[in-house]
Amino acid sequence: MRDWEPAAYKKYNWIVRDADLLGGKLAVRGTRLSVSFVLACLAEGMSTEEISQTYGPFPQEAIPEIMKVASELLDSQRTN
Repeated sequence: MRDWEPAAYKKYNWIVRDADLLGGKLAVRGTRLSVSFVLACLAEGMSTEEISQTYGPFPQEAIPEIMKVASELLDSQRTN
């Protein structure tokens, strides 16, 4: 049986999106953590080490991509 691998989101290495993972939310590769959840943890003052200790292994290298994808998504929103 082939190992399942979630689909990469755009050009990102650490950000994935797949309907079989977190209902299609943007997630961090190799974890079951959504991008929005990681952002909320960081906003609450958690360090990447604390995220790893609390929720399981977390790649610190993903942080720049998390911030970039969040910025891109916010910039793409239209105001009414």
